[in-house]
Amino acid sequence: MRITVLGCWAPYPRAGGACSGYLVQDGNANVVIDLGNGSFSSMVQLFDFRTVRAVLLTHLHPDHMADLECFRHAIEGAIADGSRAQGPVTLVIPNSPKETAEALAKKTKAFRVVYIEELPWETVPLDVEVRVLELGNIRYYFLPVRHSIPAYAVGVDGSGYFVFSGDTAPMEELALFAHRADIFMCEASGLDKDEEKMKGNHMTARQAGILAEKAKAKQLIITHFWPEYNQELLKQQAEEGYGQPVELAQEGHTYFIY
Repeated sequence: MRITVLGCWAPYPRAGGACSGYLVQDGNANVVIDLGNGSFSSMVQLFDFRTVRAVLLTHLHPDHMADLECFRHAIEGAIADGSRAQGPVTLVIPNSPKETAEALAKKTKAFRVVYIEELPWETVPLDVEVRVLELGNIRYYFLPVRHSIPAYAVGVDGSGYFVFSGDTAPMEELALFAHRADIFMCEASGLDKDEEKMKGNHMTARQAGILAEKAKAKQLIITHFWPEYNQELLKQQAEEGYGQPVELAQEGHTYFIY
């Protein structure tokens, strides 16, 4: 399994950067988790957008979905000119906020829309209730998390186990969901001083580290950085919570699970 960072900033990118976007390659499939501001440009610099099988949106805030419109135009054009033979891309999204979800699901040749809330429930270790999508021999799990709008953490179960927190406040279910993850990609939106301000919506870097330690995740990579913050300080506070070295998500960098 290969995980490539297309964007790691929020709610806006640093100059030349991009907001949330992650390419997961496993089982001969290219699946993108989130397509925030600037991430489509990152995508086309790294690989052929025509090869994307599915896009999974953790929630419907712009820094996680703004570039979906760019991608829609690109896929519609590729289908029209015959350079994409596979047909529509599977687009997996929450069904709320309703107006935003309906706008994304409007008639288009680019997407085959699947609502997360219509996927079947399944209990996965450790007794965590998730929605499940199967694409080929890879299983994608969606765990409801705590955010200002309906949102999900995503688990990818294939040649390894990769978990992306999406945007969420700390929660015990997420620690169970990420148990023994080969890579836990977790939001670290703030510093210790931001804990009260972000309560109920986001995690500080230290909280991300503590959660990863509870999960016994094998590797913690923090992401979703406020552009004005010193990343090394975020890294330091995450490591103090995790008790082990932590990596900072880097745009264009690929992480491997063997």
